[in-house]
Amino acid sequence: MILASQSPRRIELLREAGFEFRVIPADVNERPLPHEDPFSLVERLACVKAATVLATHAEPSEVVLAADTIVTIDGEVLGKPNDAADARAMLRRLSGRTHTVATGVCIARCDEREPRRLSDDELPISFVAKTDVTFYKLSDEEIDAYIDSGEPMDKAGAYGIQGTGGRMLVKGIEGDFYNVVGLPIAEVIRKLKAL
Repeated sequence: MILASQSPRRIELLREAGFEFRVIPADVNERPLPHEDPFSLVERLACVKAATVLATHAEPSEVVLAADTIVTIDGEVLGKPNDAADARAMLRRLSGRTHTVATGVCIARCDEREPRRLSDDELPISFVAKTDVTFYKLSDEEIDAYIDSGEPMDKAGAYGIQGTGGRMLVKGIEGDFYNVVGLPIAEVIRKLKAL
């Protein structure tokens, strides 16, 4: 199997589940299409990543797994912060509110006879997992301390639920915790078994 992502969190979740795989990230344009909603965006990006890696690296019968995770609130996608000020603005926006974390997943299998060609027998499997996350009301001091830790700087929405500081922000979740980490691993395993 190929994981078309270099996310340390996805790598860890798959290894903990017992998978052996190659890590080959896909470099794709992640800008949304005009009028594309956030959930369509993450599913499309996962499928583009899977197709890109399959077409350039997959061996016969090899499975490619790709995923893309976003944080969305009020219909707007919050990506990775550009700097501390951007992270601060995101965390203030999430403070005391509920937002949605969505992960688009795509699983595709290479043709059993020909490398770098999608199997004719199976369509790629794709889906979007959604989890609602509610934050505590955060003070400016709490936000600043979290930003000073460096933890939010490489994460969508400027937080990581699994991190030391990130877990102190979350009042509750409705849905799959591991989806918020970056991969709804139980659902992924069930889809892989379906192949």
